[in-house]
Amino acid sequence: MRVEASFIPVEGVGEQTERSLWEQGITHWDEFEPDAVGTTTADRIEAFIEDARKRLAERDSHYFGRQFPSQAQWRLYETFEESAAFFDIETTGLDQRHDAVTTVSVRQGGETQTFVRDRDLTAQRLRETFTDADLLVSFNGKRFDVPFLEQSFDLDGVLDRPHLDLMYPCRRLDLTGGLKQIEKDVGIQRDRPDLSGKDAVRLWNDYQRGDEAALETLVGYNREDVDHLQTVADRVVTRLHERTVPDGCGL
Repeated sequence: MRVEASFIPVEGVGEQTERSLWEQGITHWDEFEPDAVGTTTADRIEAFIEDARKRLAERDSHYFGRQFPSQAQWRLYETFEESAAFFDIETTGLDQRHDAVTTVSVRQGGETQTFVRDRDLTAQRLRETFTDADLLVSFNGKRFDVPFLEQSFDLDGVLDRPHLDLMYPCRRLDLTGGLKQIEKDVGIQRDRPDLSGKDAVRLWNDYQRGDEAALETLVGYNREDVDHLQTVADRVVTRLHERTVPDGCGL
């Protein structure tokens, strides 16, 4: 679902009203007719559409992130997927004040790059990587990855942009547990299903003791997390779309 199919950001338009519009064949801003709703609501919808068209032409994802309610943020995905940054980090522990970020993988435009501590993992590289992203996509990134990165690097609001944290839409679909479990539930297989976050800490420590192969395994593990994030996002958003849109609406 692209943002142009949504009316739920408008004050006074809830899921029921939006569904009614879709069932009347109004599945795009261009198809809106004022007589489909009451006068006040119609005025609000027309004002929203006028503003939203301009913001979309400017690729202003921040605007849509502010306008869409939290439970509908997944609707930004299809519109901004091409400029999205899928990201995941590995750390030496769970305490952002005392532990360190060891690797960061970011997938953009079908390509994944990984930055490694004491090599190329710097604030400048992260700023350069995230600066053009219209949408962030993570799993539990709002509570873990973003605070860790902001604590460890001076990113100056670089990560302050619309953020689709897949943990929350997954819960709406009764997909619970960590990313590895959800991958299994949606039919994704891992190359190394035996590895976990605890292994990521161990692998970094082994690398610090001189085991270069451990770093290679760690980087592969981190990259696989990010590459699978995009697949999980595709499948979760598709399921939410099917759950949200009535049959026969043409959306």
